[in-house]
Amino acid sequence: MTTKPFIVGITGGSASGKTSFLKDVINAFSEDEICLISQDNYYRTLDHIPIDQNGVYNFDQPGTINHELFAEHLSLLHAGKTVETPEYTFNNPNAVARTLIYRPTPIIIVEGLFVFHFPDVASQLDLKVYITAKNRIKLDRRLVRDQAERGLTEELIHYQWKHHVRPAYQEFVKPHKDEADIVIPNNNHYQKGLDVVIAFLKTKVR
Repeated sequence: MTTKPFIVGITGGSASGKTSFLKDVINAFSEDEICLISQDNYYRTLDHIPIDQNGVYNFDQPGTINHELFAEHLSLLHAGKTVETPEYTFNNPNAVARTLIYRPTPIIIVEGLFVFHFPDVASQLDLKVYITAKNRIKLDRRLVRDQAERGLTEELIHYQWKHHVRPAYQEFVKPHKDEADIVIPNNNHYQKGLDVVIAFLKTKVR
């Protein structure tokens, strides 16, 4: 009898350090042992993204995510089936979407802002990990990241933080912190928490 994949959900506020943490977890395993499925590839098309009172798209709302498809793909993986889906290209008409292939490896990592918020996704998680950091630190990180990687102005970053990012965190992310099995502070580093998570997940691939 084939063992079902062990599904780990990882969430936390924007710029809490989820991406770095995920990379370190994944690097501790081979491709045959672990698979990452990200909420970011399940955004709905731009015509389904809400626009705020100042005409700015707000991607920090649960309704922007096709969680029904997200949950369906997770169920297929749990059942031992391979899933293929187009990469989300952030509505860039010039981008050519790759086909993403998710395989039912012993460990499946599910990450994103709202993975604890959607009941159809959260109910499939075997372990919930929450990365936390102080708001001031998250904003500083976001300022550095979004200017360097996304070409956003400092003004727009502050606007999004005030009107989209922080309100969404308070309403849709932070309330689920108490549901987490493991809470990892990342104001300076997450190494001890990382070591604990990796050591535990190693027991799932023996």
